[in-house]
Amino acid sequence: MGKIFYIMGKSATGKDTIFKEVLKNKKLHLKNVILYTSRPIRAKEKDGVEYHFVDEARLLELKNAGKVIEMRSYDTIHGIWSYATVDDGQFHLDHENFLAIGTLESFEKMKAYFGDEKVVPIYIEVADDNRLERALRRERKQEQPKYEELCRRFLADAQDFSEENIAKAGITKRFVNDTDREACMNEVVDYIYDIVK
Repeated sequence: MGKIFYIMGKSATGKDTIFKEVLKNKKLHLKNVILYTSRPIRAKEKDGVEYHFVDEARLLELKNAGKVIEMRSYDTIHGIWSYATVDDGQFHLDHENFLAIGTLESFEKMKAYFGDEKVVPIYIEVADDNRLERALRRERKQEQPKYEELCRRFLADAQDFSEENIAKAGITKRFVNDTDREACMNEVVDYIYDIVK
């Protein structure tokens, strides 16, 4: 029986980099869960590769058809952008394993939809002082740094990923990415491999 390995963690934990590197690992043979989004396609992105790019009307159709597993919407300066995991035939859990990335809330919705035994949490953790330093370094490189948003996200993460919420979601294993990203990635790969082999 296949599994969905679900990477999550607070902002600036390096989860996106870990996701990309783990997905490339040939010995794991993981399929990427391709989300749907209403945000505009960016340069060098391809529809059906990074995301399925759709409008809000299409997302509503999918939701009304009962195909939306979970959906998150963000109020941006360009309007509302939504991201959704859709049961569109991409999941073949009888013979394939998948890698997904999201929030604690979306992880819980995936578990509710597919069952606890099919969705495996990969929780990436970094000490708060290191996360804040990383986030500041990253934000300083932006053409127009958004420090208020950085602070809002940092504080929201403290609530979203509280110890109580982590325990409630059934997460017991943590992958620490404080100083050695390579070691953390290897630990994640080994953990997944032990389950899928």
